[in-house]
Amino acid sequence: MAASNCDMCVNYVYEEDYEYYTCLVNLDEDEMYRFLSGNQSGCPYFRLDDEYGVVRHQM
Repeated sequence: MAASNCDMCVNYVYEEDYEYYTCLVNLDEDEMYRFLSGNQSGCPYFRLDDEYGVVRHQM
């Protein structure tokens, strides 16, 4: 199941040049329309930004 909270996504990064957050995924025209219109239940590219995942894997 895809999540929809961009703040917790690894693809949502801060652009220092522009001083705002952007998504690294390049959406095609249809995907962008669904995202902006709210017709999509969740983002298919969502990946949880779990910075402690590597540490848990090493234990």
